[in-house]
Amino acid sequence: MRITDDRYTRDRLRLDLALRLIRHEARTRTIRHWTGLTDDRIRKLYRSYVADAGHRDLRRHRGKSPRQNAWFMRNPTIRRESSGLATLLCLLGLLRRNPGTPGGAIEQLRWGEEFCEAYETFASLFGQPQLSFEHAWYLLRALERQNELCLDDCAGCGSLLVVLRYAERPEACEFCAATRPPAKPGLAVGDC
Repeated sequence: MRITDDRYTRDRLRLDLALRLIRHEARTRTIRHWTGLTDDRIRKLYRSYVADAGHRDLRRHRGKSPRQNAWFMRNPTIRRESSGLATLLCLLGLLRRNPGTPGGAIEQLRWGEEFCEAYETFASLFGQPQLSFEHAWYLLRALERQNELCLDDCAGCGSLLVVLRYAERPEACEFCAATRPPAKPGLAVGDC
């Protein structure tokens, strides 16, 4: 019996994905949802491979995962990061029209690995992003459902924007808005 046998593939993928999610500071519930591991097994993995290995800078977040759509519209930095992540998810084919869990267990684990790679790419592009892994996961689910958050195009450059579905649409993305000349003070719209 070898560890490389196909019957062990699922178990190895589960443990690898769980450790990767722990390093992204995902909550226990998220790790359990993605891997199917028990809470006790997740805590033991954290203790054995993270805490005892001297990586105490990784935090274990408690409580519920993010659930507020308005959080993605808080400030220009978060709006820019949300749009950048959404663009990356579209380019990598992770944003699906039919939200739901991919096929079997191994396909779901491989999809989780792909999402982790997308988040790692996003984090490397944005340096120290304000969007946590949990926020990225929530953004993906919200964009798949399109109940309150959806994608729109910038009128200036055509890039993707994350917008609230029933709110007033922004005129331009954060980049185009920053490069526009400011309005002249004292002139009303009809005075020209």
